[in-house]
Amino acid sequence: MEDAVPEMPVVEEEPEPAPEPAPEDDPAAPAPLKVPRTPTGNADVDAALDRLGDADHLTTDGHVEVYEDVHRGLRDALTALDARPGPPAPPSTYRQGS
Repeated sequence: MEDAVPEMPVVEEEPEPAPEPAPEDDPAAPAPLKVPRTPTGNADVDAALDRLGDADHLTTDGHVEVYEDVHRGLRDALTALDARPGPPAPPSTYRQGS
């Protein structure tokens, strides 16, 4: 007596695609530097420094625009400081013609 086993049909399985690397696993992905920014007390300077955080989410070729914008903001803040009138000069104790 022969025990014949019916042949099972061959099903070709498609290979599973490789999983996409998670952003934190991708060395080419943007990575936040997580550099702490301490407030300076000057709203214009603080706003410019906060803008640096935008570079954390950009690829390197997008950093230039952010850095130029921050540089412009800091330069404008310094210019504004120079334009403000300072305290009056103290009276001179030097007498002319003595």
